[in-house]
Amino acid sequence: MAKAKDKDKGSGRKLVAQNKKARHDYTIIDTYECGLVLTGTEVKSLRQGRASLVDGFVQIDGGEAWLHNVHVPEYAQGTWTNHSARRKRKLLMHRAEIDKLESKSQESGHTIVPLVLYFKEGRAKIEIALAKGKKEYDKRQTLREKQDTRETNRAISAARRRQRA
Repeated sequence: MAKAKDKDKGSGRKLVAQNKKARHDYTIIDTYECGLVLTGTEVKSLRQGRASLVDGFVQIDGGEAWLHNVHVPEYAQGTWTNHSARRKRKLLMHRAEIDKLESKSQESGHTIVPLVLYFKEGRAKIEIALAKGKKEYDKRQTLREKQDTRETNRAISAARRRQRA
């Protein structure tokens, strides 16, 4: 009976929003999966696949992790109970993880950014990362490396195609 309920919820991972800019602007040191404390209209809006993580960041305040500046638009069919779009939301993490993140994020140049927002087994989850800001030349170097690997892969596959023919 319990397995049937799991299938109804969907045991897969349904992607809601991604922060591609974070991987470009920051060097990712460590990642964590957290739950979110949400209101009903926020969940309904997220299920429609509407959210933006672009300006988001995590701040640890009073031993609790808070997610700031993540835009979850108001639910269209919501009434006076609707939520505000950019309110701060509490993250659900283990105490040891929060303490570890707090100590590391206080180091110079480190920050905590959201990477991916998704539903896992019917529950809203967010993947956050401890990150260090990249300099402009680091960003250019990363782009150059990606372009070089892409070109080598294309050359290899073209050579293989010529070999088969």
